[in-house]
Parts: sequence; structure tokens; C-alpha cells
Amino acid sequence: MSFFLKILGCGSATPTSWTNPSSQFLNMEERYFLIDCGEGTQSALRKNKIGFKKIDNIFITHLHGDHFFGLVGLLSTLSLLDRKKDLHVYSPKGLKEIIVTQFRISKTYLSYFIHFHEISTDRPVVVLDDIKLTVKAIPLKHRIETYGYLFEEKLKERKLNIDVVKSINVETCDYRNIKLGKNYVKDNGEIIENSTLTFDPPKPLKYAYCSDTAYNPDLTEWIKGIDLLYHESTFLEEHSNLAKKTGHSTAKEAAMIAEKAEVGNLLLGHFSARYKDRSVFLDEAKPYFYKTELASESKEICFKN
Repeated sequence: MSFFLKILGCGSATPTSWTNPSSQFLNMEERYFLIDCGEGTQSALRKNKIGFKKIDNIFITHLHGDHFFGLVGLLSTLSLLDRKKDLHVYSPKGLKEIIVTQFRISKTYLSYFIHFHEISTDRPVVVLDDIKLTVKAIPLKHRIETYGYLFEEKLKERKLNIDVVKSINVETCDYRNIKLGKNYVKDNGEIIENSTLTFDPPKPLKYAYCSDTAYNPDLTEWIKGIDLLYHESTFLEEHSNLAKKTGHSTAKEAAMIAEKAEVGNLLLGHFSARYKDRSVFLDEAKPYFYKTELASESKEICFKN
């Protein structure tokens, strides 16, 4: 499995008896990420049997409470669980001050170290880069400084066409270079093209988390062709005036972004509690982008390549 997404919360503004504010758990190439951390995130992690300690990176989109009010409690719990590994937290400027102040006043001392990575950019910027993937912060259009996050697998090695490789007696010690794309030179000087010896690697998977944001066509160039887009849809078109006033999107607008960006799949979330029947969001979005799903608590989405 190279991509596993668990929805922990997908409501907006406040917790209700049937939904949690924003939070997601993402496993990509065995890297474990928490995206946003609204109230109830700890309970949702436990309910879904997700181990707290495996999370090494937390991404906070912005400093409205429904996206980070669960964080100080989670950070404290990790210490009570005697975490030793460093933790990395990515966010707009200000979160470090909030967390450090809360811990200082409450005399909370952690068993591990937190690296705060505070973001400030008007263009997509890489905030995490390792041998298997990158994570970019993407500026969104909201009432305060807000970033989405784009998770991108790196291109994997080429796959050996083992039947061909064995038929020309390639030494095992040369397999590595061939997987890296190099041609093979036989003892007699004959060059065997790499395309004869290997298959193309699978297409890297890409996932973008975009909450909260007003309708912003400029976003489409930054998420072009990704496999899955999570886009907020706080309101329906009948309340588009509220969407504009509060810096949010409607289901129709989210679908229009997905269509313009030519994404593979659209996942709607960040629903206003005024709508008791969430299926109306699907009804509004599907005429504009058919491959649309609704987020829901404990929903799982998996991709394999």
C-alpha cells in the first residue's frame, strides 16, 4: 500500500454530536502524517486504532480553532505516552507561540522535542523532502493566512523485465544500475537499451488537502492532474453569499476547481452543520465533476500503484 487516508473529522466551525472538526491521518509510503487537528482528534485516532506514536509530522493549515484546537492536548498525550522521537509541526506563523505559551503557563514539560516549521509564502514551497516523497505548502485564499498541502510520491525505480534480463545473462550485481535507468553493456561491447530490460515505474501518486479556501481558479495550476483532491465545500450555492463573506467554497465551486485541474478524484469536506443531509453536496457537485465523493468520519481511501 502506498497511499492510505483516514478521515478523522470533516465538519466546520464546531464539533457536533455527529461530526468532528477537520483532521485526517495519511500514510504515504509508510510515512505517517496528521493533517489538521481539530477538537476530538485524539478520540478519533483511538476509535480508528491509529497509534499516536507513529505520527512524526503534523500539518496545520491555519490558526482557526476548528483546525488546531486539538493539538495541545495531543502533544501533551504524546509526552504522557513517553514519546522520545522528535516531532515536526508545520503551520503558518503563530502556532509555536500559542503552544509554547500554553505549556509554559501550565508547566507542561515534554519527553520529546518539537521542531516548529513556520511557513510564509505566496507560491507553492517544499516543506518536507525525503527519498520517497515531498510535501509542498500551497497558499489558499481565506480570511487569515492559510495553506493547503500537496503530498507527492517521488518516481520509483524501474522494474526489471526479469525474463529478458536472465536471457542475456545479466549479472545480479548489475541489477541496481539497470533499475536506475542505465543501459547494459555485454562483454562483447554490445549495448542493450534500458527500455528492453525494464518496465516503466508506476506513476507517482499525488494528494492535495485544500481547506479552508474561497473559490480560487489560480489553485488549479498547482494541483494539475493529481490523483485525489480534498477540497472544502462548507456551503451550497444557495448560501454562496455566506461563502464569499467567510472565505469558503460551495460544493459547486469545489467541483469546478476539480474539473479545471483535471484531478482524478474529488473528496468534499468541511461541511457546515446547518446541512443535516450531506448528500445534497454530492447532488450539487456531480454535474460539474462526476468523480466526487463525500468525506465522512472514519472513511478510508486507498490507492495502490
